[in-house]
This record gives sequence, C-alpha cells and structure tokens, in this order.
Amino acid sequence: MKSKNIEKILRKSKTIAVVGMSPNSSRISHQIGVYLHNAGYNVIPVYPGVDNVAELPAYSSLEEIPGHIDIVNVFRRPEFVMDVAQSVVEIGADVLWLQEGIINLGAKEFAEAHGISVVMDRCIMVDHKFLPQAS
Repeated sequence: MKSKNIEKILRKSKTIAVVGMSPNSSRISHQIGVYLHNAGYNVIPVYPGVDNVAELPAYSSLEEIPGHIDIVNVFRRPEFVMDVAQSVVEIGADVLWLQEGIINLGAKEFAEAHGISVVMDRCIMVDHKFLPQAS
C-alpha cells in the first residue's frame, strides 16, 4: 500500500482494535497499543481472558466490541490471521492492518474481496511516527 493511502488511513481513523495486545508491558503489542492510545486513538485491546490491558477495557473477540472499528491491528501468527480477517468482515471494520512480519496473502485477498483495505507487514507505530506534519 502506498504511503499516501496509509497516511489517509491513519489521519481519518479514530478507533483501533489491537488483536493480541498483551497485558505484559514488555511485549511489543502492549507497547504499540499504549503508543497509539497516547497518540489520541481510541484503542481497544482484544485479548481473551483479561478484563483490561494497560487500564483499557479488553474484549475476548472483535465481535464483542460495541461500535464501529476503523482499524483492526493484528499481532497474531500468520496461520491465525484468516480467522481475524473473517471477523473483520463480519463486524464491518474499515482496515485490516497486519503488523510487521505478519503475512497472509489468503487473508489479504479475502478481506479485499469484501471491501476491506489491507495493510500488511508494516508497523503501525512506525508509520504513525513518520506521518508528515500537518501544515
């Protein structure tokens, strides 16, 4: 995906569900979720078995989250991404974002066939940090 499209996604989005946002503060998924929250996004952790992550209410699945999700940011191994893509389609999120190192072409094709934008193998925090400043 082109940088201009990524910039547009990050600027217009308000709510980001972080699938796999660990309650362990030493994990990168936790750190990126906290970064996004501190950057002003409404961050919703998705992590089964916990009530909150980084003092944010957590959900066991995307389907449990009330309201619209702009971006579903995924920290799951590639073999689990198709299930997430199916949930993204089911809830009507706008963007499926697979973190750096996560590649699943089948999930990408499935999501795109259902009108979902896909960013794959990119770190949302890095892309956010390097957004051009608004003039």
